[in-house]
Amino acid sequence: MKAIGLRRHDQPTILELMEIAVPGIDDNEVLVRIKAIGVGLHDRWYLPTKYEYPYVIGIEAAGIIEKTSESVTGHPPGSRVMFTSSMHPKGGVWAEFAAVPEAALVVIPDELDFVRAAALPVAGSTALESIRALGLSPNDSVFMAGASGAIGTLTIQLAKAIGCRIAASASSKNHEYMRSLGAEKTVDYRDPDWVDQVRAWMPEGVDAALAIQPNTGLGCLRVVKDGGKVVTVSGDPLTAERGIQVTQVMVGLEAKKALGQLASEVASGAIHVEVERTYPFDQGIEALEKTETRHARGKIVLTLP
Repeated sequence: MKAIGLRRHDQPTILELMEIAVPGIDDNEVLVRIKAIGVGLHDRWYLPTKYEYPYVIGIEAAGIIEKTSESVTGHPPGSRVMFTSSMHPKGGVWAEFAAVPEAALVVIPDELDFVRAAALPVAGSTALESIRALGLSPNDSVFMAGASGAIGTLTIQLAKAIGCRIAASASSKNHEYMRSLGAEKTVDYRDPDWVDQVRAWMPEGVDAALAIQPNTGLGCLRVVKDGGKVVTVSGDPLTAERGIQVTQVMVGLEAKKALGQLASEVASGAIHVEVERTYPFDQGIEALEKTETRHARGKIVLTLP
């Protein structure tokens, strides 16, 4: 099968398009024929502690179950599924086939295409957990830092559905886009006075803030009111101040359970998933390099026949 991954131990970050064997499956695993792949910032680096070369990269995809182990009963061959499968010693999902634990599978609604389904597992789970961690209520104000990407696209809409007032930052070219999703106030993170702009919009500070992009945590602290909350996707190390609660997003099983409902909302048109561009699988390395610039709007997805 075709695959993209690491071939040599002396070149641990060099990706290649290659031909390798289709992986076998063990108990509680299925073999998925991959139809679309979500491209992520960390696909080059999400590797298990021990693995053998060649090693296929990638952690999220959508496809059709080709076959199952005897212990799998809930997902028969032919099922359309999306999933996150990381740190698997057998390899990731940047291939024509992938061995996937049954526990990772989420059924794709009939109305949802593979491209949008592949864009959901990581960003969707992270967005759902972010909203849960923020603990928002109707009429709360929230600021989202770096909100034009895949996660921000979803969190703006989810917060809007709760009835929140939303401010968001991104480059100016994405401001109209963020407003179309539900942001009331937009600022350019490159403006030296963007914090003052948010404070002018909400003089006492916002109730909560979400730091999505790296190095946005400190800015989020500055726009949150005393006793408010900052949730970080970025992993920025923050020291709490002014009674502000600081939380790091950790995606758990509850987010996975909610992902199926989110997929249904995307399928119905209630929630929009932004796919900036699709690339054919053979151009996967180019697609990853584009994603690594952090300037993609929404998600980039690879497609396979």
